[in-house]
Amino acid sequence: MPYPLKPRTMYMMPTHFGPMSGPRQGPGGALGAFPLDRRRSRSVSVRFLTDPGQLEPFLPPGFALHGEPVVEVSATYMTGIDWLAGRGYNVLGVKVPVVFEGKKDRAEGPFLMVLWENLADPILTGREQLGIAKVWCELPEPVEYGGETRCTASWMGFRFLDMTLRDMEEADPATAVPAPVQRRDNTLRGLLHYKYVPRTGDWGEADAAYAVLSPEAGPPPPPETFYRGEGEVAFHCARWEDLPTQYMIVNALHELEIKEYCGATIQHRVGGGDLIGQRIVA
Repeated sequence: MPYPLKPRTMYMMPTHFGPMSGPRQGPGGALGAFPLDRRRSRSVSVRFLTDPGQLEPFLPPGFALHGEPVVEVSATYMTGIDWLAGRGYNVLGVKVPVVFEGKKDRAEGPFLMVLWENLADPILTGREQLGIAKVWCELPEPVEYGGETRCTASWMGFRFLDMTLRDMEEADPATAVPAPVQRRDNTLRGLLHYKYVPRTGDWGEADAAYAVLSPEAGPPPPPETFYRGEGEVAFHCARWEDLPTQYMIVNALHELEIKEYCGATIQHRVGGGDLIGQRIVA
């Protein structure tokens, strides 16, 4: 007798063992099981201005650059995550400002081109449930020494990123929250993604291919502490032998011209969302 799938319950492969526990669903399939997120995080970011012509080829259908072509590279180091029973993990993302124009929806915000994470569980749930372009890498804790904060990322021993922040000065945490954006009628705001799932056996065909939005729920609260300063970032050119499954990602980011750096920040926060409101935009 085939096993039934419970309605309005999140499943992931292998489905035959029951509902998957994760960030949006607790043991046994209870949605919203972790309403009070008590994670602690430190986010480190560097921004730089690049050539828009280099970014445009990487934008999915319906996406266009919006505003200055400023690339933000940010790493976040998290501990005390409730859905992991107090454990943590780290992430590294690359974002650019875009507008999405669909047949029904219009949305503005950063486009998350890629998000590296150092734990399989959030990668799987984020790719399958949310449609976020997540891949794996090694992300050790930053090293702070001699007035500098140094971050690295690597894949099985090949270091593909170095990011350095210096001359950091504490600033008013309220200044970390961006000013409200004047909305156009029916324009959505949030973090944009592009979900793609290949169709098994029909290579080149898609089971899913569409834009996804992590909607803004209002202005975020200010961080506990906030620092501004200067920084620099370098993606290191990789051979196929160095990064067999990711060399094309890293090399594309390596090729981006850095016309000028636009500052660096460090934020310390408590809490975070579960992205249960993730939605398709079309």
